[in-house]
Amino acid sequence: MADRRDPGREKDSDTGSDEDAGAVLFRENGGSWWVVSIGPLLIAAVVAVEATGPGQIHWPVLSIFFVVLTGFALIQVYAARQHVSVCLTETTLRQGVKTIPLTDIEKIHPENNAPDPKDWESASALGELSGVPRRRTGIGLTLTSGKLTQAWARDHRRLRQELTEALLAVQMGLGPRSDSKPNPTPNLDDSDETS
Repeated sequence: MADRRDPGREKDSDTGSDEDAGAVLFRENGGSWWVVSIGPLLIAAVVAVEATGPGQIHWPVLSIFFVVLTGFALIQVYAARQHVSVCLTETTLRQGVKTIPLTDIEKIHPENNAPDPKDWESASALGELSGVPRRRTGIGLTLTSGKLTQAWARDHRRLRQELTEALLAVQMGLGPRSDSKPNPTPNLDDSDETS
């Protein structure tokens, strides 16, 4: 079944709706919900200071600041978790809301340790963002269509390692590990024996 956001895209594997994606090999959520608690903690500190002081507590102003700080933090964390998250399974790579099958990746370029930039470093990023998000590092990819692009993650070395291993497994024709179930042992009940 196709997702409404991207007509050609299969459902996300991390929602449990795509059983063929295999196990999750790498995940970055993009944003942490603890950031939402900063606003309420600051407001609580101001209330404590005002309560111990000689004046009154300014409830209307503090309520407005509480709503504004918490609201902006909620929006920011939700957007980060939606658009800057990464999930690599045994058969797919999701960057933000865009998921591509690993069969669409032809080559993973080596990390550039030279001072001069490589062609893939100026390529567009996977996902719907215009470039590699802040505090993330790009990983050069060549797709089977010939297009240069960049996967990205905070822990780019681990993503590169997991992506390389998963791509090699896909290119070798190995299915997801979760598909490889042990052969059932034959049923040896007493009714089959002849005495």
